[in-house]
Amino acid sequence: MTPPTMSGQFETGTEHLHYRVDDGVAVITMDRPERRNALTTEMLTALGASLAVAETDEAVRCVVLTGAGGAFCAGGDVKGFAAGGGAGSGSSSWDAGVHTQRLSHRDTSARLFEMPKPTLAVLPGPAAGAGLSLALACDLRIAVDTAIVTTAFAKVGLAGDYGGTWFLTQLVGPARAKELYFLSERIDMATALELGIVNRAVPAEDFESAWRSLAAALAAGPPIAYRYMKENINRSVDGDLRTVLDLESTHHRHTGTTHDHLDASQAFVEKRPPVFEGR
Repeated sequence: MTPPTMSGQFETGTEHLHYRVDDGVAVITMDRPERRNALTTEMLTALGASLAVAETDEAVRCVVLTGAGGAFCAGGDVKGFAAGGGAGSGSSSWDAGVHTQRLSHRDTSARLFEMPKPTLAVLPGPAAGAGLSLALACDLRIAVDTAIVTTAFAKVGLAGDYGGTWFLTQLVGPARAKELYFLSERIDMATALELGIVNRAVPAEDFESAWRSLAAALAAGPPIAYRYMKENINRSVDGDLRTVLDLESTHHRHTGTTHDHLDASQAFVEKRPPVFEGR
């Protein structure tokens, strides 16, 4: 049995965010190119709903988050902030606004980080502010080699959201994360690669084939093993060694009883590619 080839779409409720599944890969596309895919409340709500669908759909083996029109995501809509009285304005009370934002963080960044499937940010161009935060929430990041990333928040007098301070600190350490947040400088892909902010940077002419190949490889991988690998690594960020060793013991023994493991072992002996069925 090969990985799922089921195709399908989920109606997101907004023209600015699209969801499609092909060959086990759910591709979620932010589509507001005239604003470099700057986020709106409707887009974030749709993103949370789309991720919830992808997480529980057995046909989905990998989740890709990307942007249309040559950009990934410019983050919050700063022009909208200026016109509407600032990022903290709104019709709800201050407390209700904070709670709503917390729920949005959990539905988007937290779900990208925690869902038991590989998540891949595909950056065809710039990622800034909350857009960079969403990219950092994914397990892996692949970018066109001309892309630029920036935290951006200090430039508009904001502290940062969607988990960027946590994700970036895990990747580069607190001192460098403070530098990147305080100065909000534009980071090219050579520097982003050196810092570990992106995993791969690819020339434009090869970019689409490269990210599709990477997504296909993830979708064809062992989903049960991926689930527990991801949990092990995520827990290692703030867990002590013995806790993680105990977790590894449980997860390794469990994956050792799966059909995927048995077939892969036999495939190794027979010198053939394994076929992972997720059981």
